[in-house]
This record gives sequence, structure tokens and C-alpha cells, in this order.
Amino acid sequence: MSINLRKYFTVLPLLSLLVACAQMGPLDVQNADINKLAQHAKTHNDHEKLASYYDDVAEEMREKVVEKRKALQHYENKSHYYGRRGQDFHSHTTANLRYYEQAAKEAQKQAYFHRRIAAELLQRENAKPVATPGQLSDHANKAELDSDPDKL
Repeated sequence: MSINLRKYFTVLPLLSLLVACAQMGPLDVQNADINKLAQHAKTHNDHEKLASYYDDVAEEMREKVVEKRKALQHYENKSHYYGRRGQDFHSHTTANLRYYEQAAKEAQKQAYFHRRIAAELLQRENAKPVATPGQLSDHANKAELDSDPDKL
């Protein structure tokens, strides 16, 4: 067996093992965390975190929209460089542009929604009376004294 063939059979399994064990998609993990947080969000801070996440997503989508518009302009200006494939590039970029615009709008809606819920929760937290257990019993006793039938 030649040395090159021996190296090939040694390196091939190692590379396939590396590819098989490579971590795929850190975004999937992040999306799972966000979905879990969204399902269990109960406090003002939880909804603020979600709102800021969706603001970041919307900003990222807007950046991609700008990038795709530049590419679209390039395809329109230099269409003679690409020939028939230029039409494919143009239509594909147009579809991506629509997708990113819609994703930015949806993320902005989600951010607004969670920000509104956070504001309502904060308002409820501020509206709650601060009462100690001793204060509650005083009010109950006072109510009992005021409802004495002899005083009527």
C-alpha cells in the first residue's frame, strides 16, 4: 500500500468524525431559549429582555435589507456582466429583500407587544398597595367596630 493511500485512509475517518461532531447552528439554541423565555415570561424584566431581543433582530434584518438593496442595484446596473443568470440573481435578491423586510416588521411588532406588556406589568407593580400583615388586621377590626348596630 502506498504512503499516499495510507494517509488518505487515516485522514478521511478523522475528518468525517470532526464533521459529524461539529456543533450546528448556535442560532437554533438561541431561538429555543427565546421561545422558552417568551412562554414563561411573567415579570416586567422578562418582557423587557424579549423586547430588546426583538429590537436587535429587527435592526439586523434592516441591515440585511440595506445589503440586499445594494446587491439588487448592482445587478440592475451591471446586468450585462451576468447574462441570463442575472435575472435569476435579480429575482432571488428581490425575494430575499421582501423576506427581510417582512421579518423586520414582524420583529418590530413583537418588540412593541412585549414592551407594552412590560409597561402594563410595571404599572401594576407600582399600583399595588404596600401592606403589612398588621395593617390588614387593623382594617378588619376597624370595619367590625364601624358596623356595630348600637352606633346606628
